[in-house]
Amino acid sequence: MSCPMCSKETDKKYRPFCSKRCADLDLGKWMSGDYAVASQDEDDADELVQELDRAMRERAEEDTSKLH
Repeated sequence: MSCPMCSKETDKKYRPFCSKRCADLDLGKWMSGDYAVASQDEDDADELVQELDRAMRERAEEDTSKLH
């Protein structure tokens, strides 16, 4: 089996990765949203829209406060 990040041979300690570095890189991709699991659940879409609206309002408030 090869590491999904760099294709080197995997290390039993970090399997399926070859090292902590590659495991951390993969985790970073999940955390940043580079990876995503598709969902057909309508509730997930509604929650996403609500979260995006909330994030946009917070960003607008931050930008406004920086102006003053």
